[in-house]
Amino acid sequence: MGNRRRVAERRNTKPAVIGGVIAVVVVGAGFGAYALSDGGAAADDGSRTASTDQKPEVKTGPLSPAEVTTTARAFLTAWQSGKAPQAAAATDDSAAAKRLLTGYSKDAHIKKVTLTPGKPTGDKVPFSVKATVSYQDIEKPLAYSSALTVVRRTSDGKPLVDWHSAVVHPDLKDGDTLVTGEAGTPPVKALDRDGGELTKQKYASLGPVLDGLREKYGKEAGGKAGIELRVVRGKAAKAKDLSDKTLLELSEGTPGTVKTTLDPALQAAAEQQVAKKARSSVAVVRVSTGEILAAANASPGFNTAFQGSLAPGSTMKVITSSLLLEKGLASADKKHPCPKYFTYGHWKFQNDDKFEIKNGTFKASFARSCNTAFISQAPKLKDDDLTKQAQQVFGLGLNNWTVGVPSFDGAVPVQSAAQMAASLIGQGGVRMNPLNMASVSATVKSGTFRQPYLVSPDVDGRKLATAARTMSAGTLSQLRELMAYTAAAGTAAEAMAGVGGDVGAKTGSAEVDGQKKPNGWFTAYRGDLAAAGVVQQGGHGGSTAGPIVAALLKAGG
Repeated sequence: MGNRRRVAERRNTKPAVIGGVIAVVVVGAGFGAYALSDGGAAADDGSRTASTDQKPEVKTGPLSPAEVTTTARAFLTAWQSGKAPQAAAATDDSAAAKRLLTGYSKDAHIKKVTLTPGKPTGDKVPFSVKATVSYQDIEKPLAYSSALTVVRRTSDGKPLVDWHSAVVHPDLKDGDTLVTGEAGTPPVKALDRDGGELTKQKYASLGPVLDGLREKYGKEAGGKAGIELRVVRGKAAKAKDLSDKTLLELSEGTPGTVKTTLDPALQAAAEQQVAKKARSSVAVVRVSTGEILAAANASPGFNTAFQGSLAPGSTMKVITSSLLLEKGLASADKKHPCPKYFTYGHWKFQNDDKFEIKNGTFKASFARSCNTAFISQAPKLKDDDLTKQAQQVFGLGLNNWTVGVPSFDGAVPVQSAAQMAASLIGQGGVRMNPLNMASVSATVKSGTFRQPYLVSPDVDGRKLATAARTMSAGTLSQLRELMAYTAAAGTAAEAMAGVGGDVGAKTGSAEVDGQKKPNGWFTAYRGDLAAAGVVQQGGHGGSTAGPIVAALLKAGG
């Protein structure tokens, strides 16, 4: 006891070796003193080592609080002490953990690390990090919060830290690294269309956009790189179009200037609208040019407005309708079937609340968003008809948009049987985001697809995507009639009330496995503006995304 007492009284000292075992004190950690041996924690849960003449019992079942605490202690103590191999040994992926934790000090130049655990919640242990980033003659403090989760290894029941890169820093994805040094690209000063500076402090949604602008235009804009701690994305994150991210700036670089098409008043209005509704995203474009005037997300860490990949639900019926009208399979004012059910490809499809429209027109089915009115036409379509219509007329799904920052230009894969039928109503494999669906409304309003863009192609000479053809005049006229009627007397009427002028709209609700409520969609145009929004797990689009889109169409004059 005397040795242990003396160790416990030594604060802010190096680990002491006692009988071949390291005893460490974490100041302020709330865990007190504890021992590490061979990279693992001494058992404090009452367990005993199995005798050498019998096979050790594999422990199963929920982790005890003591096991969670002990495992967290072992990991955090070793990490704080700069012992990457020992810390990695306390995880369930020691190789990956060792690489990142070694790089934490060697590549990221993070020193003087203090880890302070919080109160565990079940198997999860939150903790705070205070450290110093030291590079050449520059030092800056670093502080952030993270968390770890303890799991039981299946093979032997040993408690270990469930390893993910986010344990080290919450902005890391698996495969990413932390690096301190001269920035990969110089900073940029992003400007709105009127010359005002765009910042994350002023517009919360623009973090991913500003990161994307820097990555794309930093070297071209004439700036000089500074020194910074940054996340360098790995293959998995880059595949999702995630950009490198600056975590701490040690010395400022000289920014270059990049002008965007964003309208400051509309961007501010968009930020205000998504702040009112959780998991919402919206995009606004100018119909006549394709300029992106606003884009906002309630969750600012990811630009769902540009990069989201979600089933668009019944807003897809705008594209499907153009196909049916062109092929003569529907006509706005002619009778069109809308039964309660329609079976195709061994799937039984139905309408919301199992409604039907007897002796109704196609206009009535579109305005009320009748699923079976579209599914019933599946037997008359080829598997690739919808894919071609989306690509050739609406410019979607070709993976060739050059917005100026990372974006996803939609997907309408060729499918067959029931999946093809589901794609007609925006389910199956169809994937879109608000920018895609705003572009759809813009194409209907103008009659021609114009690829949306955030930075003018004149800045860097890049080529914008184009569509192979336009709709016939008759198809376009009827499609506008359908959307105008829906805005006036259909499912979009409530949201569009008070939005005057030449308008059109379509609502959508997309079912997602595992969600109690569908994702609510809304796309619409007014004059020279087109907008679309989604509220994930929001319910019906008319009452969730609809008010957001309508408010921005009003704000845009």
